[in-house]
Amino acid sequence: MSTAERIAAFRGMSDDGRRLVDSGAAVRRLVAGRTIITKGQAVSGAYFVLDGRLRVYTLLPGGREATLYFLGPGETCVLALNSLFNDLRYPAWVATETATTVAVLPGSVYGALFATEQTVRDLTVRTLSTLVFRLMDELDHVHASTVEQRLAGFLLVRASGSGEIHHTQQEIAGHIGTTREMVARLVGRMVRRGWIATGRGRIAVLRPAALAALAQDEPPGDHPRPASATRSPKPRCKPAPCPA
Repeated sequence: MSTAERIAAFRGMSDDGRRLVDSGAAVRRLVAGRTIITKGQAVSGAYFVLDGRLRVYTLLPGGREATLYFLGPGETCVLALNSLFNDLRYPAWVATETATTVAVLPGSVYGALFATEQTVRDLTVRTLSTLVFRLMDELDHVHASTVEQRLAGFLLVRASGSGEIHHTQQEIAGHIGTTREMVARLVGRMVRRGWIATGRGRIAVLRPAALAALAQDEPPGDHPRPASATRSPKPRCKPAPCPA
């Protein structure tokens, strides 16, 4: 299968456009856990994920990582496109979450495709729109939820079919914008409640409904709420002493 055929958004492209993609694209296979773009780096082209997963992140004061968004198969990075069109340096970092294959289209090739292919213009606009909604959703999530809620949501989203998450506490802290110490404290609390179990570099979700309730700021069903959220019952007045 050609590179153009592996990118779903390019399948409606003209024959000339597909030939330009196939002749100009450089396919790179990357190992997991590798930083492939750093902040301030010059961007040589637009890159598309063929398989695997990329994480785009920034650094908070104090050096903590905060995830901006993820890129999966068929997706391209709008920050890279913005850097190409405006001759800017890349404003964040990009790392491989898993073993990943990307196709890199040189800036001159992407510019030529943008000028001649409606498919590429539509893709560019759609990518810009999607990023705006992703970032707004992430900002809303960060400002409206606690770290514990963000952790619960992360565990649910990243769990495999068997309910396992293969991330270290440091990696999780980077994803949700907090410290490893805070993640360790919250994970320990969830273990004591019986919601999750832990092992070296892995977490197993045992009670997904309880995590979902916490992420949505609802009482977690048959599991006790945190002590800080539990109010002491008001003393009842006995019938005899109560005034009429």
